[in-house]
Amino acid sequence: KLLSLKLKGTFKSTQVHASSPPNTTIVNTIGSSSVASKLRAKTMLPFGLPKTDHLEPTIEPHLKPIQLVETLADLYRRLGTCLESEKSLICIEQYSILSSLGDPKLLRRCLRAARQHAFDVHSKVVLSALLRYERREDEHDGVSPMACSSFILECPKATLESGCDLNSIYDHCKCYQECTNSADAQISKEDELLTLEEDSDISFCVGNEEIDCVRSKIAALSTPFKAMLCGSFIESKRSKIDFSQNGISVELMKAVDLYSRTKRVDMFSPKIVLELLSFAERFCCEEMKSACDIHLATFVNCMEDALVLIEYGLEDRANVLVASCLQVLLRELPSSLHSPKVMRIFCSSEARERLASAGHASFLLYYFLSQVAMEEDKVSNTTVMLLERLKECATLKWQKALALHQLGCVWLERLEYKSAQCYFEAATEAGHVYSLAGIARSRYKQGQQHSAYKLMNTLISEYKAVGWMYQERSLYNTGENKIADLNTATELDPTLSFPYKYRAVSKAEKKQTKDAISEIDRIIQFKLAPDCLELRAWFFIAIEDYGSALRDIRAMLTLEPSYKMFNVRLSGDDLIDLLNHKVQQGSQADCWLQLYDQWSSIDDIGSLAIIHQMLVNDPWKSLLRFRQSLLLLRLNCKKAAMRCLQLACNLSSSEHEKLIYEGWILYDTGHREEALAKAEKSILIQRSFEAFFLKAYTLSDSNPDPESSSYVIELLEEAIRCPSDGLRKGQVSVGTFFKYL
Repeated sequence: KLLSLKLKGTFKSTQVHASSPPNTTIVNTIGSSSVASKLRAKTMLPFGLPKTDHLEPTIEPHLKPIQLVETLADLYRRLGTCLESEKSLICIEQYSILSSLGDPKLLRRCLRAARQHAFDVHSKVVLSALLRYERREDEHDGVSPMACSSFILECPKATLESGCDLNSIYDHCKCYQECTNSADAQISKEDELLTLEEDSDISFCVGNEEIDCVRSKIAALSTPFKAMLCGSFIESKRSKIDFSQNGISVELMKAVDLYSRTKRVDMFSPKIVLELLSFAERFCCEEMKSACDIHLATFVNCMEDALVLIEYGLEDRANVLVASCLQVLLRELPSSLHSPKVMRIFCSSEARERLASAGHASFLLYYFLSQVAMEEDKVSNTTVMLLERLKECATLKWQKALALHQLGCVWLERLEYKSAQCYFEAATEAGHVYSLAGIARSRYKQGQQHSAYKLMNTLISEYKAVGWMYQERSLYNTGENKIADLNTATELDPTLSFPYKYRAVSKAEKKQTKDAISEIDRIIQFKLAPDCLELRAWFFIAIEDYGSALRDIRAMLTLEPSYKMFNVRLSGDDLIDLLNHKVQQGSQADCWLQLYDQWSSIDDIGSLAIIHQMLVNDPWKSLLRFRQSLLLLRLNCKKAAMRCLQLACNLSSSEHEKLIYEGWILYDTGHREEALAKAEKSILIQRSFEAFFLKAYTLSDSNPDPESSSYVIELLEEAIRCPSDGLRKGQVSVGTFFKYL
């Protein structure tokens, strides 16, 4: 079952996994290259063909309403009639429902709308960080997580200001380094002493020192001070007040006096400002507290700063300071997720209560954190704890359903089936019908196959038929009934990959491998996924079509470079090394000829495979990365496309080329005017096919009127006149298409 052959150079000894069945051929050591050659011809299946018994679809950790269209329509109506303060949260609900579709552009649009309508600082900080996290593939190498993208929705400074401008979704922010004259930033000792001598009418004694102050100015700091100094208290009659027993230092009291006169804190060291913050919290000096809060927030620049200052912020409930610290920690995701110090701030119930006391514990915060944790390690203790906090923060029905359903998914992955069942049942009670599939799966895993079947049967009879219902019931069915359920699932929802995979493996088990390939081809033609490409490569290896297998594995690694095959037992790169012994490798020039043929015949998977091979020989070729991104966009693999486009941008050797790639990234993130400016700037430096094409494409999308269409055609004709590589043939056809319009 788990035979792994290392076929590099001379054949070396291999080992068989401990769970290999008795009839597995075990190879110890083969010294002769001729014997190794014979063995290679027989065994290129590193871990054996998959079996239908081991296949099952995952329970998706998303909200999946039975009536998706009706649910989205209802959300749209609610957005048009709700209060402005409620719109941001409705956009997040929309995001959680659309997550099951996996369209990054659609999800980003929801997040942008949520950020646009966010009023409070906390929501702005979380949504801004989430937007940055979702587009992390687009970022240049070496860019700081706190770097501003120059757009207001992701600006780290703009998030710390409450309120919103609904017309600012595509606006540039006003990031600048505030420069103040040193003469204005501090008061000279002579002036300070003069002021104290002229104005002081009360002294505060701290130890053996007296700090001269102005009674009216100290009284103006807070209601308690006003009552003490100007009310009926005995201190109102005294000119000296003893503050020695209050734990206040001389330096702090001097700073209080100076602040009361100037209303400024920027002349103090961070240590003194922190003491002022505690003083303000203790004596209810709201204006002083706000000034310290805002000023301290400017000192948070890295994770180390955030981890230190957030403790002060939480202790004194400094909203802006805590927000600034959270912003750094969230923008460092996913790396900050692996820091025990960071997780102590979020994971426990006590930690959540501390954040809540400062106004920074929310469903939105824990939704973001738990999603990142699930992507990193679905079964970790950190993921479970964050989801538990998400459940505690859930107040609305859909929020409770989502948190409970995701907890069920995690416990199912952890093989804790009873716990999973409990959470799925709670999610079902909260109104999430899809969680019934989780209940059925949990029962099935506990040996209750008939109970699981009956549950899905009841579900199908009570609700409008949906593809996933029949897919789930097929797991608990047998024989022809199982295949019938899978066929019905495909009819109702052709995008479900499991039915195709099961039917394909079933045919392979009957030695009908070519029919199995035809079956898996049906979904690959319109939905390119790494697991489907892996399965097809498996089948090609079985019939010793190593060239086709190599093509699929290269395409698969283009989609996910770190993809592990055969249940995470072998990397794709290792399998490529194995298969290279069976396939003749062409030169880089041969690859260019093959790429031209594949591109012209619109064989996108073949083109991806050839470019992947070329990048092994020339990994710094930015043009190849750009071509890779174009193919991936055509295949609707947007996330992988953006990763390749950013790599092209990082590797570009000329300014005009880099401007083109930056323009495409801006276009994809909705900044069409900026993309157009990049194209025009590139054309000024050097007229090129790609620059004109970017300009034409952006204009055609921005202004669909007839006059603009004529100008777009002119731009495409200019593009054709510019020199380009032989791959422009497919792009020229786009220009022809515009002419017909």
